[in-house]
Amino acid sequence: MKIAVLDIGGTFIKSGVYDGGVLSREKETPTPAAEGGSGLMACAKGILAEYQKFDAIGISTAGQVDTDLGEIRYANENLPGYTGTKVREILENAFSVPVAVDNDVNMAALGEACLGAGKEQTDFLCLTYGTGIGGAIVQNRQIYRGSCFSAGEFGSMVTHGNTQRKQGGFPAGIYERYASATALVKRAMEYDSACKDGRIIFSRLEEPTVREIVDAWIGEILLGLSSLIHIFNPSCIVLGGGIMNQSYILEELRRRLGDYVMPSFLNVRLERAQLGNRAGMLGAAIAAGELCAQVGEDLGRQRQGQKSHSNNKTEAL
Repeated sequence: MKIAVLDIGGTFIKSGVYDGGVLSREKETPTPAAEGGSGLMACAKGILAEYQKFDAIGISTAGQVDTDLGEIRYANENLPGYTGTKVREILENAFSVPVAVDNDVNMAALGEACLGAGKEQTDFLCLTYGTGIGGAIVQNRQIYRGSCFSAGEFGSMVTHGNTQRKQGGFPAGIYERYASATALVKRAMEYDSACKDGRIIFSRLEEPTVREIVDAWIGEILLGLSSLIHIFNPSCIVLGGGIMNQSYILEELRRRLGDYVMPSFLNVRLERAQLGNRAGMLGAAIAAGELCAQVGEDLGRQRQGQKSHSNNKTEAL
């Protein structure tokens, strides 16, 4: 089965073709974020048209997704005008093939569950650290989506409850404002404006002040993880995002975890995501394949029902 896949982010749309267990023809296209949902979908259709012919489409996308309808429930200012976009309907009408749509971290978690760090796990949590913090919950090797498709918004946990906020506004002390890669860079640049990305910061780790900043940031990561560990009691947490390629982070997280959780919860394993920036596309391919299988089963049952009905009519005659 040939599946075309897109991973829609605020900056780039990653795309490729999944066929026979292999992802190929990968490329990146700048996201026309300022053009709203209609412009983004026009871009998506243009990319997909280059991959024809295919049997299904898998879409991994930023934003909260109603997976039953295949539409965007909510997207923030990184993709203005994307909320409400009927992604599945638009693409099914354009290409006449089944379309699977889900949130990018859910798709990445599905990819890791089947092909990466979670393939030996029945249940695990997945977090990605980047501009913000994304999360996903895997239970019985399926994504748990909650009552309205939005479970796993771990970046919005309040970890600093005493932080001031505007009256009526969203809590200011949320996890991603302290533990995202963005938060680390912001803090490092307050010390030295040259520390403008993770690579530079970790290349200067031997400097005492830089090490202190990084260690404090790792403490913020652990603060959020400790709440998740005590709530979910998972056997494994998969940690993704480009910043997690820095071996020092995972080493310190494992070393210091005992300072943040009860001893009876220390069975949890912290693992680095294995699929890198291909995780969302691979998860989307898996989801699209599962959707096709479900469509096939439904069609088979429908045909069997029609056959039984026809036989009953013949017997009656």
